[in-house]
Amino acid sequence: MAHRTPPGSSASHASCLDLWREKNDQLVQQAKVAQDSGLSPRRQQLAQDALEGLRRLLHSLQGLPAAVSVLPLELTVICNFITLRASLAQGFTEDLAQDIQQGLERVLETQEQLKARLEHGLRGLWDSVLHVSSLLPELLPALHHLAGLQAALWLSTDRLGDLTLLLQTLNVSQSRASEDLLLLLKTWRPPAEESDAPLTLQDAQNLKGVLLTAFAYRQGLQELITGNLPRALSSLHEAASGLCPRPVLVQVYTALGTCLRKMGSPQRALLYLVAALKGESTWGPPLLEASRLYRQLENTAAEIECLELLVEALSVAHIPEAPQLLIEVELLLPRPDPASPLHCGTQSQAKYLLASRCLQTGRAESAAEHYLDLLALLLDGLEPKFSPPPCPRGPCVPEVFLEAAAALIQAGRAQDALTVCEELLSRMSSLRPKRPRLWEDARRGTKELPHCSPWVSATYLLQGHARVQLGTQKEAISEFSRCLELLFQATPTDKEQGPASSCEQGCTSDVALQQLRAAALISRGLEWVASGQDTKALQDFLLSVQMCPGNQDASFHLLQTLRRLDRRDEATALWRRLEAQTELPQENVAWSLPLYLETCLGWIHPPDRETLLEEFRTSLLETCDL
Repeated sequence: MAHRTPPGSSASHASCLDLWREKNDQLVQQAKVAQDSGLSPRRQQLAQDALEGLRRLLHSLQGLPAAVSVLPLELTVICNFITLRASLAQGFTEDLAQDIQQGLERVLETQEQLKARLEHGLRGLWDSVLHVSSLLPELLPALHHLAGLQAALWLSTDRLGDLTLLLQTLNVSQSRASEDLLLLLKTWRPPAEESDAPLTLQDAQNLKGVLLTAFAYRQGLQELITGNLPRALSSLHEAASGLCPRPVLVQVYTALGTCLRKMGSPQRALLYLVAALKGESTWGPPLLEASRLYRQLENTAAEIECLELLVEALSVAHIPEAPQLLIEVELLLPRPDPASPLHCGTQSQAKYLLASRCLQTGRAESAAEHYLDLLALLLDGLEPKFSPPPCPRGPCVPEVFLEAAAALIQAGRAQDALTVCEELLSRMSSLRPKRPRLWEDARRGTKELPHCSPWVSATYLLQGHARVQLGTQKEAISEFSRCLELLFQATPTDKEQGPASSCEQGCTSDVALQQLRAAALISRGLEWVASGQDTKALQDFLLSVQMCPGNQDASFHLLQTLRRLDRRDEATALWRRLEAQTELPQENVAWSLPLYLETCLGWIHPPDRETLLEEFRTSLLETCDL
């Protein structure tokens, strides 16, 4: 049986209930005044005072035996307390679940069903309480409000199974069999509150809208990441049509742009990205996505402009708006994931994207300036925790130096490139071997990092090309030789050292090391050619072909050298092989090479290989005619 008020005390009981209700309403009004105070110390103080007042009021109510007549107010106070505390903390904490549990236990106390709380945990409590609520219809509005807060807590902690079961129980008359959370949230109908009900900070209907938007967005983003684009599009449209505050709407529109771009609808994607960029908000994610869209459309100028705006946007300190003292959509979203397509990274990461794209698209002067700006950020300690963009694989800091040097050489600034290389070598001096006996050192246990030698070797390679640009041929050959000395004596990666990072894997992969050796050999061979030493050049070109059979540049340079040395039989045999290769269907082999190495390989690429083959064919025919 329910606890009853002792005879003769009904007037006193009613008077206390009125006082308690009046106190609740006063505290809710105080919290709303705090909300209107903006980001100020007064706001924080008013909100904290309101929270403490609700805590004390709840203590007073729960210090008495549970009574059905008081429970609507008590549950409302619990809801107001949880709402205010979660909003001030900007998240749900474990003790808020205990507040919900205590409220449910108080309902069961009135029906003498306390055993339920010991048997099935919070899920069992909800089943028991919602079953009892059919006998206590006056509790339904407050219970649905509390259930909304429970749904918010479970959504924020990814307990979607429990959330589904709770909504199925709440929707027992509409869609019991459904397991579609979005449908369950849509069909949930919280009972309307009475006009004379205690004041609430946020009613159940508003909370439902927040839950619906948050879940639709979470689901859409997850489907986008896993590649289920039609479902992602549907969920994101649902989120955009709901209670979506401006910062979240920017994210939703950006995700819609990403989804439509991947679905092959770039113009529709662009409309959403333009909408995301309107108004005062965070511009980073839509600008990054716009750069990806323009890259897909091969509009390089627009892509670079977006990246420049992205760097500028990330350099401006964002002043956050005062959060509402309510359960908002942002509280129910997962933490930003670096792997998410909406993650735009830091200013240094954006600067790197801009610099690397300028280098890849032939804007050498701009690339050089952007790389120097980025190095200044790193060296000044303004970006002490620089990490590469997660997708595609970004560079380690040494590779940023190497790319900067390559950009400077490409821009004709060889002396500046040498300065960058010297800075990198000085920073890696503790990792560099003191003598070129790496294999012996490794067997003796020297703590040389396996990826250090390729970086140092690449530095010497770039220094060699800078010397070529400065016209100091002897020094250039010396740099190329130092590069090769390290590469040919480098210690193989020890599998027992554990898995390497993605950056280390990039610079020590078999393909990258092969191409690095080939680049150094061809570069030195070209300098031998320039100095009239074709015999030495022939040795380097032959070795590069042996080391990297798939590198046709080495074969073409070798063919030219054989012609100059009048070694016709060998040249003819090589020419036939090259002709056969050009006639075969070309496989699209995607090599994942560091950008500095790709740039360097471009410098040693024969200018017109087809013309060379045709000239050799003509000379061969002329010889046969004779």
